[in-house]
Amino acid sequence: MVAMIAKPNELGAPQSVPVYDARDLTLAGTIAHVRLDDKTYVLRITRAGKLILTK
Repeated sequence: MVAMIAKPNELGAPQSVPVYDARDLTLAGTIAHVRLDDKTYVLRITRAGKLILTK
């Protein structure tokens, strides 16, 4: 699920910013691959409920 929140930009005007639930990205698991251009990153949810993003 993607939610949109309003966050002020540098001029103070609200702008929409997408919010992604990490559990949705990992399909209720603990790991997801996130691609940016030609690089793939690993998003991991730890047992303590923290997020770690690594190359």
